[in-house]
Formats: sequence, structure tokens, C-alpha cells
Amino acid sequence: MNKIALNFSRAFVGILFIFSGLIKANDPLGFGYKLQEYFEVFHIPFLSDIATGIAVFLCVLEIVLGALLLLGFWGKKVATGLLAIIVFFTFLTFVSAAFKVVTSCGCFGDAIPLTPWQSFSKDIVLLILIVYLFIYRSFIHPLTTNPALQKALLIAVFSLSTMFSIYTYSFLPVLDFLPYKVGASLPELMRIPEGAAPDEFLILYQLKNKKTGEKKEISDKDYLKTGIWKDDNWEIVGTPEKKLIKKGYEPKIKDLFISDAAGTDYTKELIENPYNNILIVAYDLKDVNENAIAKLNALAINATDQFNIRTVLLTSSSSADADAFSKKMKLAVEVFYADAVPLKSMVRANPGILLLKNGVVLNKWHFNAIPSFEELADQYFSK
Repeated sequence: MNKIALNFSRAFVGILFIFSGLIKANDPLGFGYKLQEYFEVFHIPFLSDIATGIAVFLCVLEIVLGALLLLGFWGKKVATGLLAIIVFFTFLTFVSAAFKVVTSCGCFGDAIPLTPWQSFSKDIVLLILIVYLFIYRSFIHPLTTNPALQKALLIAVFSLSTMFSIYTYSFLPVLDFLPYKVGASLPELMRIPEGAAPDEFLILYQLKNKKTGEKKEISDKDYLKTGIWKDDNWEIVGTPEKKLIKKGYEPKIKDLFISDAAGTDYTKELIENPYNNILIVAYDLKDVNENAIAKLNALAINATDQFNIRTVLLTSSSSADADAFSKKMKLAVEVFYADAVPLKSMVRANPGILLLKNGVVLNKWHFNAIPSFEELADQYFSK
């Protein structure tokens, strides 16, 4: 047993698990969305309703196991737990990469997006180190052998990580890694610069020789270059396949399309409004906090009456559901529609609030922290 190798493995694995757990605990709702993708892929959608609870549990578990590994407490049990977790996640990332079922594993949340194969490679490295730790688990010695102190430190790590996860879930992430963060210019993030390289594709044809029955695949470039198109014996069969060979420039916000119930595009009008405007984001009206909506509706009425502030509600619910909800809540705001994915990225709350001016996010709030009209007027509207 090499002591240096053991200590390095402990430090590397422990720090990485704590870092990964904290990044996800910073945005447990976002991690919950990612888990829902996995639940759909593995045909266990009944777990989707408790995805956020599972997300919080996994975040806390990662942080606690990482901390215990660094402290050396209960080394045999911790090494066994780490091995079980990394085997599970290595399998998960391999399935994601091999079958392209989930495009990003969410290992480090939105802070460090990894491709499926990058995630799998990372897990392979961790698997090797954790197997090494498991083999030599009996040589993991604690920093202190005082049982009371060990339990106290465990309780402290568990309590702090749990409270942090609950806080970020109940309000908003402490660090916002999403494109709709405070200070971001949404029109700029949606714009493709002039001269930016577009995606490059190959068109693949399936050819069949009429005489010999031979079949082969050829790209559109080779199809023209070789002159095979001049040979009447070869014919194209089936539908040509379009294959991406080089990714071009991709704006950070690429999927935001806001429309009215008739499908008319209002994205530019709402996002580039040169005045203060409020976006109430409620991606799912069936699961929205209605008390918060009532408060926001009252706030919107005051903002319109006193400062002529435009307030709109963005949702991914159907127009029929939105109409029924609007009548039920006696909404005084306009309702527009967008896909749930960008709405979930705008603000991690249902509902959440964004204050925009000239396309820049001045501030955003969770429904648990709705500012009063007076606060908004003093800080933003009166200036």
C-alpha cells in the first residue's frame, strides 16, 4: 500500500464529491429537472413528483461522504458507499453517452456543463480511485478517534448541507450560472454575430446498384466529386440522412420563443422593451403557487396604474388552461406562451419574477421573496 497514493485518492475524491454536491445543492430544483429526464428515459416517471427531494438527498449524500472521506471517519463504510454510488453513476453516464438519451448529466449542474462522454470519462477516473480506496479501506485512519467529536462533525456537515439545499430551493441559487442571471442582456445572448460559423452538415445518400444489387453509403460531396451520379446503374434509395460534422456558433439563449395564443411572435417586443417591464414566469399553472400569483397580480395593478409598467405572465400551459386560470385568479396581466425549458431556466421558481429594462435583467425573485410595490418603486420605477 502506497501512503502517498492513498492520501491523494482520498483528497481528490473527497474534494470532488464535496464540490459536485455543493454545485448541485446550489440549484437543487435544476438538478431535479435533470433527474426527471432520467426518470423518463428509464420509464419510471412516477418518481418525477419527488425528483427535487431525491435531488436534495443526493446533494447532501455527496457532500457528507466527501467530507467523511477527508476526515477519515468510518473509512470502511464510507469507501463502500462511495463505490456503490460511483458504480451506479458510471452506468448512468455510459447509458447517456452510448444511447444519447440525456445530453448532459448534470454532474456539476449548469456551472460546468459536460458532454455525456466527458461525464463518463470523469466517472471512470473516479471509479479507479474509489476502487483503490475500497481495496485499502482498512488503512483509512480518522483525524480523531473521539466518538462524540466524530458524531458532532457528521451532524454539522449534514445539517449545513441540508440547510443550504433547502435555502436555495426555497429562494434562488446563491450563484446563478444560467443565461438569465441578473445583469445579463437577453437580446445580446440571443444574437448570432455577423460572420459566425454556422453548423456544418454532410448529407449521406444510400445508393444501390441496379445490376449487382450492391449497396453503399456516400456523402453528398463524394457523390458529386466521384461523378457516380452520372452512372445510371446507381440509384438513391431511401431518405438522405443529414449528419452534423462540425458545430457552429450557438447563442447562449437559443430556444426562447414567446407567442400569444394565436402563435404570433412577441419575443422581440417583450424582451427588448426599453422601459421597465415585469415578467411573471409560471411554467406550470396546474402546480403554481396561487397565493404568490395573487400578490403579483396586485403588484402588477399598482405598477400599471402608477408607473405604466407592463407586466406579462409567461407559461408553457395550454391556452385553455391559461384562460381558465386567468378567470379564476382575475388576472390583470397579459398572458403569453413559451416552452417549459427556457421558462425553467429563467428563474427557478413557479412562479418567479424577472424585472427587465431594455432587455437587461435588473433583478429576479423567487415567489417566497416577492418584493413589495414600494420597494420596487423606490429602487427601480422612480429612477
